[in-house]
Amino acid sequence: MQLRSEILDGVLPPGAHLFEVEQSERLGVSRTPVREALRQLVAESLAEPSGKRGLVVTQISERDVRSLFELRACLEAQAAQLAAERGESTVFAEFEDEFAQWQNVLRGPTPTDEQVSQYFALIRRFDEAIAAATENSFLVDAMENLRMHVARVRRMAGHSQARLEASAGEHSLIARAITRQDVVLALHATHVHLHNSFEHYRQSWRPLE
Repeated sequence: MQLRSEILDGVLPPGAHLFEVEQSERLGVSRTPVREALRQLVAESLAEPSGKRGLVVTQISERDVRSLFELRACLEAQAAQLAAERGESTVFAEFEDEFAQWQNVLRGPTPTDEQVSQYFALIRRFDEAIAAATENSFLVDAMENLRMHVARVRRMAGHSQARLEASAGEHSLIARAITRQDVVLALHATHVHLHNSFEHYRQSWRPLE
């Protein structure tokens, strides 16, 4: 859905008005699919009714950031544990190596925008592999919805090279735990990663005006 992508990418920032007729004309489609898309955005908490006609893109408060990470701690730790129990070791051994390689890359000169994009694409593949390994569609759906909102926060907070390097090491450890079917390590490594991520976002994130 283009409107969703534009919200997640910041093209439509928090507070932006979403009028059905205007969006229909801008996107070059009839009002019916736009109406359905707007309903979906409300269901996903990416848009909400405004005092005026139409909808607005939802804001993200500091309390929202904390709440997102509290929920991530529950869902992603559970997913990592299930992946350690049910996942294919060879799949996650490859991720362990890839993240270790990226940690070395990110320790070097300032990464290019392309390299940062490649690194985040690796994280996305890793998340998808964990989701598949859980064999739990309900958990996967809950995490997918959560990650949409986390993506907005990540964009607002930006990134630092030091945090990216640390993140690669943390992901490598999670992958190692899953490879070894070490449920306890998978749980604790995920909690450490999420704690460090939250601290980074808490210190770096600023709401958009």
